[in-house]
Amino acid sequence: MKRFTTVLVLALVVMAFAAPLFANGGTESSDQKIVGIAMPTQSSQRWIQDGNYMKKELESRGYKVDLQYAEDNIDAQVAQIENMIVKGADALVIAAIDGAALFNVLETAAENDVKIISYDRLIINSPHVSYYATFDNFGVGVLQGGYIVDTLDLASGAGPFNVELFAGSPDDTNAGYFFNGAMSTLQKYIDNGMVVVQSGQTDFDKVATLRWDGAVAQQRMDNILAAFYTDKKVDAVLSPYDGLSIGILSALKSVGYGSNGKALPIVTGQDAEIASMKSILAGEQASTVFKDTRVLAKRASDMVDAVLQGVEPEINDTTTYDNGTGIIPSFLEIPVAVDINNWEETLIDSGYYTKADLGM
Repeated sequence: MKRFTTVLVLALVVMAFAAPLFANGGTESSDQKIVGIAMPTQSSQRWIQDGNYMKKELESRGYKVDLQYAEDNIDAQVAQIENMIVKGADALVIAAIDGAALFNVLETAAENDVKIISYDRLIINSPHVSYYATFDNFGVGVLQGGYIVDTLDLASGAGPFNVELFAGSPDDTNAGYFFNGAMSTLQKYIDNGMVVVQSGQTDFDKVATLRWDGAVAQQRMDNILAAFYTDKKVDAVLSPYDGLSIGILSALKSVGYGSNGKALPIVTGQDAEIASMKSILAGEQASTVFKDTRVLAKRASDMVDAVLQGVEPEINDTTTYDNGTGIIPSFLEIPVAVDINNWEETLIDSGYYTKADLGM
């Protein structure tokens, strides 16, 4: 009996010391590393796809994934990231709603040794961003502006043509890259008079669209048409994103474009969202820029793997993206312009969509 009591006491002592160990990673389940994914909104098809692809990819590699959407509410995204840190995230992949709004929460992340990957929207003014996974965002704009240049045949001296300009959200660092890329192709034609912006709105701060809101873009297009196009026609509209393009097209169709022999102008876009692909197939939206979210999700997952193993991930850009504290090592994936001529080989043959997805 005495020996049994001694053994029991020793066992209880061992269990008491072991409890903190098991609570902090001593079991197989708690050894599983946690990755938090903070996405901006589910109102855009592309962010849903990004989140789902990345969650699937990381889970296939053995990570536990906490995927959250903040519905374009900055405070909600900060709270979600704080909660991820409290729940023990080892790494965070963040597509920021406002790239400048995360300084304090990333300080907390750094204090807890949480690694940060900025995802397709550069987080600025924080020294705690390890890497950036994105597309060639300046190149996206070049494709959009170049599509207008090529379709209007501006290089041959054709014109003048009336073109209106839209840009993305001013709190999204990508919006400036898209706009600057497009203007790198369009500006010389504005300067030589072959492109005329009847509204006179050519500066980024005049053409930006807060939160990438299609309704805001539609209202601005309504106002432009009423003020500057009562006796003129619009030949093209630079739109940086499909959600804006749909709103812009609605405004144009409301004043008769696309019916009674009044052709719709060239309207660009980005993300190859299903609504816009259907619009392209219907002969309305002219083009979009496809960014394969499967590729970017895998790239971000590769970065997570690397930083959690203490090794350098593959990068291909060390000059472009300065977030205010220094250059963020980045990997830039390649975007592809899509229109009625190449949609099938680009989107269907690659398995990104099925024809049924596009209502065919």
